[in-house]
Amino acid sequence: MAALRAAGRTSLVDSAVEQLRAQLAGGEWTVGDRIPTEHELAQQLGVGRNTVREAIRVLVHAGLLESRQGNGTFVRSTADPAAVLHGVRHAGARDVLEVRAALEAEAARLAAERRGTHDLLRLRAALTTLREEGDRDADADLAFHLAVVGATHNAAFIEVYRFFSTQVHEVLVEALGDRAMPPVDIDAHEALVAAVEAGDADAAERQARELLRIPAETVAALLDQRPGAAGPDGGARS
Repeated sequence: MAALRAAGRTSLVDSAVEQLRAQLAGGEWTVGDRIPTEHELAQQLGVGRNTVREAIRVLVHAGLLESRQGNGTFVRSTADPAAVLHGVRHAGARDVLEVRAALEAEAARLAAERRGTHDLLRLRAALTTLREEGDRDADADLAFHLAVVGATHNAAFIEVYRFFSTQVHEVLVEALGDRAMPPVDIDAHEALVAAVEAGDADAAERQARELLRIPAETVAALLDQRPGAAGPDGGARS
């Protein structure tokens, strides 16, 4: 195995983590492989064993490695979620809204096809909370959309949406600052629930896209108004 470059004196743990990530991404080890011991890695990295131990702990928490008591540390996954997180956080506001629209449209379609009594009760409760908490309550709005996604009964879809919805909020806050988004359209949310209740997949998909149309248009207008103007991806033109 090629020796890893010596980590710098600053942020030794971060440097070790990044170098181990590179080894995983580069195919140095595959899923199921046991990685070298802390002593071996410390020599390769040129750092102390405590630094290696902390770096491994970070990668275990990220789901890339798995520590087995008495057996060592094994590769659990080589697909690094940090790369996805980095990409989403650096995407433009328009980009993330387009992806959100695609996710929510398909979620609405699946929800209309698969919803059960419990799902409908949860949707109605989320809609009631949205009305009571105010049309600008971000948490209430997120809870509503999570209820729609939950009605898909697709565990992978639910986890992807839960992750992505958080990133959408962060990207929009960074891109728009204090500029106001339009109030939540309660009637549009009601129409979406009605389509899901009716089991009308086409109408549910259509209502989900319509629900996001005005927010998307508002974001586009706000981005175009800021100094330097916005490029097509929602980032500032150079």
